[in-house]
Amino acid sequence: MTHDAGSNWMERRLAVLPKARVAVFGDFCVDAYWLIEPDDNEMSIETGLPVRRVRRQRYSLGGAGNVVANLAALGVGAVEAVGLVGEDLFGRQLLDMLGGVGAGTREMLVADSAWQTLVYAKPCIGEAEQNRIDFGAFERLSPRSVERLAEALARAAAASDVVILNQQVPAGMSPFEMIEKINAVVAAHPRCRFIVDSRHRAHLYQGAMLKVNAHEASRLLGEPRALDETVPAEQARELARRLRERTGHDVFVTRGARGILVAHAGGMEEVPGIQILEQTDPVGAGDTVVATLAAVLASGGDAVEAARLANIAASVTVRKLQTTGTATPAEIRAVGPEPDYVYLPELASDPRAARHLPGTEFEVVRPLPERRGKGEVAVRHVVFDHDGTLSTLREGWERIMEPMMLRAILGPRHDDADLGLYEKAQEVVRGFIDRTTGVQTLVQMRGLVELVRQFGCVPTDQVLDMHAYKGLYNEALMAMVRQRIAKLERGGLQPSDFQIKNARLLLERLHAKGVKLYLASGTDQGDVEAEARAMGYAGLFEGRIFGAVGKVDVEAKKVVMDRIIEEHRLEGAAMATFGDGPVEMRETHKRGGMAIGVASDEIRGFGFNPAKRSRLIAAGADLIVPDYSQLDSLLGLLGLG
Repeated sequence: MTHDAGSNWMERRLAVLPKARVAVFGDFCVDAYWLIEPDDNEMSIETGLPVRRVRRQRYSLGGAGNVVANLAALGVGAVEAVGLVGEDLFGRQLLDMLGGVGAGTREMLVADSAWQTLVYAKPCIGEAEQNRIDFGAFERLSPRSVERLAEALARAAAASDVVILNQQVPAGMSPFEMIEKINAVVAAHPRCRFIVDSRHRAHLYQGAMLKVNAHEASRLLGEPRALDETVPAEQARELARRLRERTGHDVFVTRGARGILVAHAGGMEEVPGIQILEQTDPVGAGDTVVATLAAVLASGGDAVEAARLANIAASVTVRKLQTTGTATPAEIRAVGPEPDYVYLPELASDPRAARHLPGTEFEVVRPLPERRGKGEVAVRHVVFDHDGTLSTLREGWERIMEPMMLRAILGPRHDDADLGLYEKAQEVVRGFIDRTTGVQTLVQMRGLVELVRQFGCVPTDQVLDMHAYKGLYNEALMAMVRQRIAKLERGGLQPSDFQIKNARLLLERLHAKGVKLYLASGTDQGDVEAEARAMGYAGLFEGRIFGAVGKVDVEAKKVVMDRIIEEHRLEGAAMATFGDGPVEMRETHKRGGMAIGVASDEIRGFGFNPAKRSRLIAAGADLIVPDYSQLDSLLGLLGLG
């Protein structure tokens, strides 16, 4: 099984989705969001309890209905819904919504008894969802309904390339007797492929592919685990392999933020998780995954391509808060065919698993290639990040950004906000700063705009744009930087006081060996040039200093690497990058260069920062170093000893 390594694989797959024919059988329901205005001023005369007023109400397709909505959003040419509704208000609403997204409803049967349409009613106060209210949780299929549904499923299977079998309600559409009928339909339609997404009864289905999460896979194999227990990658791979062996069909094991495992006839493929900087809401992500898997398979794609596209589509929907979202082709294209993957998450989170090069403090994340040629230097171009990699002039920027963001988010409520709101905002800000360390400041400020809007403490007409917020942050940050530069200029401090150990010496040694040096920073162009001059090493870069230019779609580090490779026609092994942020690690990893993560302690200027280690490994670093104190060993690894 193969797939394109370049960008055309995504376009090829998206282009043929309109040819796909997919049916969905299962638990169709309505998601009802009731947005309650918190107000205890009015008491009910009848009960003496506070009245809960609904300011807004919103209804959307849930359960199997959300799978249909995802298929429709993807542009699948023919989508058929197969299920059951009651003769009630919500049943009519459900059919209208299915028709509204363009799905066929001729196989949506109206119950022949007092069946209630499934509804998940979700009262919300602000962003907090209250106790859910479920309708239809106690219904049982009548024998006649079982027969009618089996006939409807058979008709849909005959007209489809793939059928999704959705089961998420214990008493819903797929009790034991119904699954027996489903298995008979599967056996009778060998040209149609079936994929099971079952919360409770996946073990009963026969002749179908499985989409399960790692905990469901464990349970299916008789090895249940607590939901709060992580299933390591190696064990998840073994579970996927055993399920594939047992069922004889492809198995997709989802691992949340850690991606998807695919066990197929050709072996095992791991699709890594994707880095997401924004807040996330995982509700509905599984529906997006199974819909995308089915859409790709129905349009001629293989299991690995299906998982790759499903992984990207899910990264779109988890960004949509308080809704079971969908992903359109345009949104998928915006993520891109080669997204920012999260690599080796288990190793990144477990320092006990670190393996060091003998005699050094260097952690080897991946086997390092042999870089010495016959009298020829392999590494000829080296890219450096600036802040935290060479310079510590901006050490402490987080302590400036955090209070600035808190003031922006809380606005007029900053000084008198209750402790709960303040701590929630603080937690969100700290998490956001941690996730976005290393990206352009402007990108961080774009995220801040969204956070300000989400919290709703600032009137809409007073929310600033990302450039204005960046101005506020830069004003405070540059006051600190200018003060430090002034000390350098007065001679009170030396450049070495604001450098990572041996940083300048490393640059000088590389330059003396004819290596071309590049400085790439998320800091504004003018500022990074000025700071490099103040530190005394700007001349070693010979004009190859690149900073941010005020555009969120221009990433300096990406531009530099593209330029190096294009202008010098390099193989990846000819380039190395030193950096303490994830952006430069990912861009180097994508291009086959040597990604050297600098897990620097910026306060001391030497030593190891374990927090940096985690995010550098997850971003694709090949080697982790704390500083440049073991300079000879480091140059030897680059073939420059």
